Formats: sequence, C-alpha cells, structure tokens
Amino acid sequence: MFNFLKGVVGGSGTGLKDLPYNVGDPYPSAWGSWIHYRGTSKDDGSQVSIFALCGNNAQDGHLAAGRNGVKRLRTVRHPNILSFLHSTEVETHDGSTSKVTIYIVTEPVMPLSDKIKELGLKATQRDEYFALGLHQITKAVSFLNNDCKLVHGNVCLASVVVTPTLDWKLHAFDVLSEFDGSNGSASGPMLPFEWLVGTQYKPMEMVKSDWVAIRKSPPWAIDSWGLGCLIYELFSGSKLGKTEELRNTVGIPKSLLPDYQRLLSSMPSRRLNTSKLLENGEYFQNKLVDTIHFMDILNLKDSVEKDTFFRKLPNVAEQLPREIVLKKLLPLLASSLEFGSAVAPALTALLKMGSWLSTEDFKVKVLPTIVKLFASNDRAIRVSLLQHVDQFGESMSGQIVDEQVYPHVATGFADTSAFLRELTLKSMLVLAPKLSQRTLSGSLLKYLSKLQVDEEPAIRTNTTILLGNIATYLNEGTRKRVLINAFTVRALRDTFPPARGAGIVALCATSTTYDDTEIATKILPNVVVLTIDQDSEVRSKAFQAVEQFLQILKHNYEKTNAGETGATGGASAIPETAGLIGWAMSSLTLKGKPLDQASLASSSSAPSLAAAAASNAPSTVTEAPSVRASHHTRSNSDFTDQPAPPSPSSTDGWENGITEGHDSDNDGWDLDPIDEPKPSPALSNIQAAQKRPVSQPSRPAATSSRPKISTAKAAAKSEDDDLWGSIAAPQPATTSRPLNLKKTVQSDDEDPWAAIAAPPPTTRAKPLSSGRGRAVKPAAPKLGAQRINRTSSGM
Repeated sequence: MFNFLKGVVGGSGTGLKDLPYNVGDPYPSAWGSWIHYRGTSKDDGSQVSIFALCGNNAQDGHLAAGRNGVKRLRTVRHPNILSFLHSTEVETHDGSTSKVTIYIVTEPVMPLSDKIKELGLKATQRDEYFALGLHQITKAVSFLNNDCKLVHGNVCLASVVVTPTLDWKLHAFDVLSEFDGSNGSASGPMLPFEWLVGTQYKPMEMVKSDWVAIRKSPPWAIDSWGLGCLIYELFSGSKLGKTEELRNTVGIPKSLLPDYQRLLSSMPSRRLNTSKLLENGEYFQNKLVDTIHFMDILNLKDSVEKDTFFRKLPNVAEQLPREIVLKKLLPLLASSLEFGSAVAPALTALLKMGSWLSTEDFKVKVLPTIVKLFASNDRAIRVSLLQHVDQFGESMSGQIVDEQVYPHVATGFADTSAFLRELTLKSMLVLAPKLSQRTLSGSLLKYLSKLQVDEEPAIRTNTTILLGNIATYLNEGTRKRVLINAFTVRALRDTFPPARGAGIVALCATSTTYDDTEIATKILPNVVVLTIDQDSEVRSKAFQAVEQFLQILKHNYEKTNAGETGATGGASAIPETAGLIGWAMSSLTLKGKPLDQASLASSSSAPSLAAAAASNAPSTVTEAPSVRASHHTRSNSDFTDQPAPPSPSSTDGWENGITEGHDSDNDGWDLDPIDEPKPSPALSNIQAAQKRPVSQPSRPAATSSRPKISTAKAAAKSEDDDLWGSIAAPQPATTSRPLNLKKTVQSDDEDPWAAIAAPPPTTRAKPLSSGRGRAVKPAAPKLGAQRINRTSSGM
C-alpha cells in the first residue's frame, strides 16, 4: 500500500499527483459506492478506467469490502473478467478529518447500461448481441463457481462492463468469497460483505440468512439467481426494483425462457448450473456468436474450415451489426492475419470491413496489419495483397511504401510464377507515385528493363504500359535516357502485336516529353514502319501516332515562324491517349493457352510475311524469314545492311542498338546522359539518297528477270527533268543473278503484265524426284526459271 501526502479527485481532468494515470470524467453509473472514471496513462496516453472508492476512516466497512475486491481482482484472471492494471490507496487530510480513497486502474471499459444506450440496437441485432454478451458473462460465472469454487454474490447489470471491442466483462468483486460448503461446523455468514447486495438481487435463502441451507446448496446456486436477474434487466430495459418483477417474462426470448425459469428456481438445489446454460444451442447459436466463437478458436481449425469460413465472412459481415463488426470482429481478424492463423481469403474480408471505417480509423486499425503482411512468405497472401493494392495503396504514406512495402514487393519481379510477376508489375501503378526518385531510378527501372524481355508477352506489354503511366514521376534526365529506348528499341520490335501497340500508345501518351529532333530522328522512323504491320490494330495506332507527331512538328514549326517561344512538345492530337493508359489483356487470364495461340498466329502469318520480304528486300533472301525478322525489326536500321536487333528474350539493356561507344548495362537502359543528338542511320541514308544523282540502269538482256523499260522512252527524259530523281531510293546493294530463260518465253514488250509483274524469286528451289521408289533415278535438274501457270499477285 502506497501513501501519498496529497491526492485529490475532483471534477473533470484533475487527478492524483503521483498516480501514473490521469483521471478524467466520471461515468454516470457504477456498481455500489464506486465511482467509475475515464483515464489515460501518463507514459503513452493509452486509455484506462479508474475506479475510486472513498471512506471517512480506515475502518469503514465499504473500504474493507473494497480492499477485498482489489485483492480478488488482482488474483483472478479470465478472458471475461475485468483485467487489473494498478491499485493504490490514498489518505488525505482536511483539517481535523481524514479521508481514505482506494483506486483501481483497469483496462478501458464503460458500464453496460451506458453502452446499450449508445449502440441503440434493436430487434434481431440486439438479441444477437445480448446472446454474445450473456455467453461471455456465463463463462466467467461458470469459471468462478465450478473451477475456482468462488461465489461472486452480486451478478447483475451494474456488475458488467464493456470493453472498446464490445466484450462483456464481469467485475465488482467486493462480495466475492470462497464457497465453504464442505465445512459443516461453520455457522457464520459465508459472504462477509453480503450486506452490500441489494435485497431485490438476493435469493430467498440469502434474504433469510440461512447459511446452513446455502452451504448445502451447490456452489452456483447464488450466482445462478444473479444471472437470472441480469437476463431480466437486459430484456426489460430497466433495473430490477423488487424480486416480484422477475416473474414478468414478456421480453424474455422463447428459446431462453426455460433456462431463465430454472435459474430462478425457488429451490437452490434445482437451479441450473451456469455451465449447463452454455449448452443451450438454440439460443446461443446465431451468426454473431458463431462467427466470434470461430475466431476465438481459429488455431484449432484446419485449413479447409478456415478457407470456407473466410470466403463466407464478407457476406456474413454485412448482416451483422456494423458497430460490432468494426469494434469486435475487425480487431480479431486483423490479429489473426498478423500472427499467421488466418488464410489468404481473410484479407478480402479485412479490406471490406476496413472500407466501412473513416480514413483516419483505417490508417490506425487496418493499415499497420497490411504493412506487416507484405513481409509474409505465403504466396497466397502476397497475391491477395497485390490484387487489392488499389484499395489501400492511397492510404499509405510515401515513407512507408519506400521503406517497408516496396522492398518486399520487389521480390515479386523475379518470382518464378508469371502470375505473381504480372501482379507485382501492375501494383506499381499505385505504388510508384509514392516512391522516391532514388528508388525509381536505381531499382524499379532495372526491374522493368528485365521485365520488358520477359518470356510472357503480356508482361512485356504491360511493362511498356506501366512505363508510359509513370513517366511523369521520373525526373527529366531519366525520361530522356529511358523512354525512347524502351518504347522504340524494344516495344516496337516485339513479336507480340499488343506489345507493339502498347509501345505506340506509350509514345503518344508521353509525346510532350520529346523535342523536335527526337521526334524526327528517333520516333517517326520507327513508328512509320509499323504502318505496314501485319496487325490491323497496330497499323491503326501507327497511323494515329504518325499524325500526332507530325501535328506536333507542324505546330512547333508554325510557332517558330511566328517568333513565339514555348515548349517543344505539343498537345496530344489523340484524345484517347490522355491520362492513364489501360492495361493490355493479360495472356495469363485468357481462355485456353494464349502463348500457343500467339505462336500459331505467328506461324500462320509467316508465309505471307516471307513473300512480302522477298519482293521488297533489297538483298537476296535464302530462307523464309520469321515474324520477328520480317516485321518487328523494321526500324531506322532497315535501310542499311545492319543485322537485326536482338530479340526480346535477350537480357541486354535498352541502350543496345541505340548508341555506339557506350558499354551495355545488363541491369537497365542507357542511364548515361545523352549528348547532342546525332542523326540516326536511317536519316543519314535518306540524306545520302537525296544528294546521290539518279541514273537509269541500262536495259538488261531478254533473259533478264527484271521488266524492261523502253530505251526510247528513257532517252526522251533527261535526268534533270525527272521530278522524282531527287528523292529516288538508292539502288539495291546487291543484284540478283540473271537467270537463263527459255527462248519460248514471251518478251517483255509483248507481255502486258511485264510492267507490274513481281520479280522472280531469289531463292533456288530444291529439285524434286520424278518418282518415289527406291530404284527410281532422280531426274536431272533443269536450269533457269520455270513458268508456272498461276495468276500474278499483282492482280
């Protein structure tokens, strides 16, 4: 016992000087002579409850009973009994009189009567909550009577308090005493402080002070009567005034009425044991009680039961009282997820309940649990977090994302599961705006560089889309070093049509970040090639992009002529590209096997692409080119004899094929500052072609495979008069070997289709044998081109 020289409890906000708690406002009601105050800890400001009992002198009977209550509360521990934190006794002097005050500090609670008024529950929801509370108090009383052989002596509405999580807890242990029924020689009162109990709450044997009969009764006889009084006060909505009122059973639920009558039996030996009351399945089995009970014993359930329960929980939570779900069920769910007893579907229920909270409450009650879950090694938990990141991403601060969340999320970029890699990629749309420039440039871009050559086409496509969406969060230097290389060198040359389309859309969405030189020398040469893409959507986007960038160049040209100054980038001419770019359809979620479908589409289109390449390529082609070689490598380097760029499956940086003299970085794009822009090889070729004089080739012999042009017509026009000479394309670097034609072949002058006929094939077909038998001698191959009776492709 501690004695302090000064201590005053008076009014609102005043308290003891040396008590480590601040005493706040009192509640309007409390059990017996106690005063129930709100309080806070001086150390961390946490909420507590402070009970104070005053007496005129140290020998006051109320103080003796209070000391008994402090001792019992300190030693008896149960989940449904009020938790003890601290106690002290203070003696104060006021002139010739002295006053002693006992203080008990407990977990924060409020009187049950006040909480019922505050919740305002009605009908079914009220009955379900009462069933939950009665179940908890019954367990506490049964623990005292059957396990500890103790008698509470005054179970009633005033002796029950409610925690912030809406749990009911039993307190008021001033009357509590041991049950000494085995002591037959005892004749005195078994409960020394039974005089504190109101007459209306006493059973008949206690009113008569028949302690012999009480000792012969079972240990639960007195508290079973008190539990019946509590049930009456709950459903009648008023305090018990006299014992006769217990006969009024109008408000008692029918499923509880038989047990209520047995609790109030006039014969102590026939009263219902409190433990038997818990077995009333009809009354205590409802959605709220079953849900809370399942959460309490979650560790005892197997994975199948957990999965089934948590998948149904979001729908069940909508039918429960909202206040109870947020204050009771939500903390239980968050705790089970944090400590690993819950499964991944529980996260969906947690976020749904969290959506009913205010923004501030969500950050306090839900967000800390979510942040801790990112460190989980459970792949199902990680997938669930990434799928719902849009529901809580905005609530996280930049510091939390950068320091606590991103390091764990980034592990998904290199995960063996393609589905998890794609979810990780998509989550960056929410998390990237909260990352620091150091993390964006030093870590995220390196991961995106590798994902742009991922084996999954959907991941490559969405990587390009993500880059276009987060471009505004990159600093200017990083944008110039990364965007063009990422979109043109990789995205526009991808074998997957949606990836090429995403590259075009990304270029359009970031058009304001490029200057005129970059547009003319790096972007347009690569985009124009896609206007003849095999995919119609890619062609359509390519035409729109060309028009948009030409509009920008024209707009800047007009501003320059007018003497205006301004930004080099213009407004987007394509309204569809404004704002965020939508995700491409994921190949991981398509029906069937999308990768197989893509390969089939590529293989089916290969012959047509080969024919196109054979007719347009300046060099001799000996094999049918693949989709990648014939189409996706069309860029500014196609005008030269430069080899095809590396395929998307390579791990080279985005700088490959863009600059010479720089070492390639396997972890990312070209991150070195770009000096003065140099003309691309394509532009150099075009400029050289414009300066090179155009000379008409001499007419080949009759056996030539090229269509002839009349010599007289060619001589009639001089080179200076040729209007197209200045922009004519250069002659092919290689020429086809003349083929020997038969004399019966019709001359070009007599053939009306000679002028538009397709050139002869540049590959030599393998001769076929005339027969299939083993003894058949293969026929001698015929030299020269053979005429085949088929319609020309030009028709």
